Amino acid sequence: MEVKERIIEIGGRRVDLTTPVVMTIVNVTPDSFFAGSRRFDTEAIAEGVRKAVAEGASMIDVGGYSSRPGADDVSPEQEYERVARGVEMVREISPEMVVSVDTFRSEVARRILDDFGPCIINDISAGELDPQMIPLVAQYDVPYVAMHMRATPATMQDHTEYADVVTAVEDFFEAKMEQLTRAGVRQTILDPGFGFAKTTEQNYRLLRELGRFSRFGVPVLAGISRKSMIYKVLDVTPAEALYGTTALHWECLRGGASILRVHDTRAAHDVIRLFNYYNKCHGDETHD
Repeated sequence: MEVKERIIEIGGRRVDLTTPVVMTIVNVTPDSFFAGSRRFDTEAIAEGVRKAVAEGASMIDVGGYSSRPGADDVSPEQEYERVARGVEMVREISPEMVVSVDTFRSEVARRILDDFGPCIINDISAGELDPQMIPLVAQYDVPYVAMHMRATPATMQDHTEYADVVTAVEDFFEAKMEQLTRAGVRQTILDPGFGFAKTTEQNYRLLRELGRFSRFGVPVLAGISRKSMIYKVLDVTPAEALYGTTALHWECLRGGASILRVHDTRAAHDVIRLFNYYNKCHGDETHD
């Protein structure tokens, strides 16, 4: 099938997502679910950024608030200080790198945008936890990742009852796209929220039906890296879940994902290269 051009604009630059790209996670937190992604001090952050750049990241996603169930709460000031530390390091090491800020707080997003310039805003709540987030994104005219989640990170796994999880997420995105368009948000990226208010089985149903979200005509982000949907099935720890992650990344690409949000840049970059070559050889593009 023909691949539609997918371009996002950020800070006067055009980023082509027609070919899938890697978004590497840099968590400036002491308690993210995967210990290997925690980069709390300046040197550790710098090491993570350099590694991501060297291994082929197109975007770096900086977070300062762990969204795993049971994580400690973090004040907006603490979150800002953490995220600022990460973004500053990315800007210093790789000024041309696209930066994504993982926050659901408009206060944090505003301060980062004011202090560091245009970034993607990656919101796990799609504006549901902070009603000022969507107007802020429209005001600053930056790309916005809207993720599906129910309730809050602390309580989301108590809200996994769906008549049909894929239809529920589709309906959520239908309403959300209308809301974002009315608010003046020009560039949306949709994230079905693997692991957020979903059971293991529901995550695999979403993965199998990922292609359904292409009907919204915007890029789709898949964030499955080392999550419980992988390590619980394999009966391993998050630290041992890279092989499973790599296997399922191929399925994300088959389902039309434009962005793989990952902990392991090189592995994801290699999957994308192989996927592109496979499609080139077989003339079988899977994106809508």
